[in-house]
This record gives sequence, C-alpha cells and structure tokens, in this order.
Amino acid sequence: MSLVERLQSLFVALSALGGLGAGLLLPIGPAAEHVVLPALLVMLTAVFVQMDAAHVGEVRRARTLVVAGLVLNFVLTPALAWALGAGLLGGEPDLRIGLLLLLVTPCTDWYLVFTAVARGHTGIAAALLPVNLVLQLVLLPVYVLLLGGEAAMVDAATLAESVLLVLVVPLVIALVLRRASARFKGEEWRARLVIAPAGTLVLPLLYVAVFAMFAWQARTVLDHAADLLALLPPLAVFFVVLPSLAVALSRILRLPAAQKVTLTMTTTARNSPVALAIAVAAFPDRPLIAVALVAGPLLELPVLALLAQLVRVRPSHYDGHTASSVFPVETQRHRPSE
Repeated sequence: MSLVERLQSLFVALSALGGLGAGLLLPIGPAAEHVVLPALLVMLTAVFVQMDAAHVGEVRRARTLVVAGLVLNFVLTPALAWALGAGLLGGEPDLRIGLLLLLVTPCTDWYLVFTAVARGHTGIAAALLPVNLVLQLVLLPVYVLLLGGEAAMVDAATLAESVLLVLVVPLVIALVLRRASARFKGEEWRARLVIAPAGTLVLPLLYVAVFAMFAWQARTVLDHAADLLALLPPLAVFFVVLPSLAVALSRILRLPAAQKVTLTMTTTARNSPVALAIAVAAFPDRPLIAVALVAGPLLELPVLALLAQLVRVRPSHYDGHTASSVFPVETQRHRPSE
C-alpha cells in the first residue's frame, strides 16, 4: 500500500476542512453543488473499470466463506444498522439514513488492498467484488425503504432512479471501456492506458467530491457539528462487532487463515463513495445525510489498517495461495487506489 493510500483518512479530513473553510469564507457554495455528483460518478467509473468479473468463478472454491460473507453483509449487517440507528440516533432521522446507507453497502474496492496487506486470499476477495456490487445494487432500495421507515421519506421510483444513475450507469460505462479497449487495442494496452490511469484518478476525485460537498454545505455542517458527533458511537460499535463476528465465525467454520482474513475484510469494509453518491442523488434536499457519510471513512480506514495487522496471516500459515499468487493480474499490476 502506498503512502498516499495509508494517509487517505488524513487527506479526506483535510479535504473536508478545506471545503468547509472555503465555503464559509468564499461564495462558492452554488458552484460547488454542481461538482459533487459528477466527480463521484467519474470516480465510480474509474473504480469499476478496474474490476475484473472473470474472477467470479473463484467463489466456487470457497463456498463456505462466500455463504458466511453474504449472510454477514446482507442479512446481519442491515439488521445491526437498523438497531444502531434506532437505538442511538432515534432523534436524528438524517443521521439514521446516512448510517444506514453507509453500513448496508459492502466495499467493492479498497478492501482488496487491506486483504492483500494481511495476506488474505485476494483471489476469492476479488471474486466477491462483483457479487457484492450486484447484490447491493438490487437490495439497497429495499433496505432504505424497509429499514429507513418514515425517516427515509423518498419514493421507490426516486430511489431506484438514483441507484440506476449512481451504480448502473458508471458500471455500464466501465464495462464498455474494458471490453472495447481490450478488443481493439489488446489487454496490455488496456492495462497500461485504461486501468492504470483509472487507479490514479480515484483518490483525487474522492477528495474533490468531499471538498465540494463541504464547501456546498458549509453552513449545514457548522449548524450541525454537535449532531455529527452522535455518529461516532454507532460507527464504533459496528467496527468492533462486525470484525469480531467474522473472526468468531471463521473459527467455528474452521476456515483457513487466508480465508479468515478475506471474510473479516469483506464484511468490515464499507462502500462510502457509493453511499455518498446515492445520498446526493436520492436526497438532494437533505444534505446532512451526505455530510454524515464522510465521517465513515475517517474511522473506517484506521480500523481496517489495524485489523490488517491483527488478523494478518503469519509466515507459518502462509501457503502461497494468498495475496501474491492469486491476486488478479490486472490488480496485481495496478491495484485499486481505494
């Protein structure tokens, strides 16, 4: 992992503070509003263009891990997200929706990096990526409408259109870019001139989106600074409970050490950029929802870095089928920037 990736939480925080200061001191709020969603859409296209769906077949090699991951991500986590929101954020409907959007979207990018750092089975982790993406695309509107309750206050059509815009459109563009570039120019050209540049774009675009978001909503953030602190307890509970459950379940199922790492990372890491993009598209008149989502990575990334060391596969258990040997060829050369 590069130094820039290690310092991502710091850069996100600096982007937020810079945007907040600029929004309070300069009249750039109206212009910044029109930057947020385009930056996020381009960023997600860059993330998806690095995704190699050919590795989905790897999931057949670890059915126990796959089933455990799907149950934790798409059954237990939504229930926990609802319980944390209802129990700790009952009087803050926008924060509840922000928390729900964050927690019910499993990561589809940077968990690969932390899986590799901890010597997990990155081949299976990469195979889970498109599975998690498709399932969250289908289930996210269901979770928001069923678990959000009156706090959601958005109709199904609006939410479906937002998911279509934020997930399906970038995904289709990315797939077209991957296939067209490989067909007409070859895989080496695609890896060098499409996938590698895409990897370098993701983090700068995220920082631009965060800067613009806080510049646009500087007054909202200032007025609700104390409310945002209320997010820390539910996030802290989540980032303790989920990895603990993943490790315990790995022991019960007797998963190999590398698969234990993969299960822990894929069930702990969240997809905050996707959640942020959907919040901007589906709830344009409730900016606190989107602002709340920026708090997620500030706590999540240090947690993932710590977890990578706590569950790291030791040399005595390292069998050569983890990060170095099964990481997809394209991501081995140009790993996701998130």
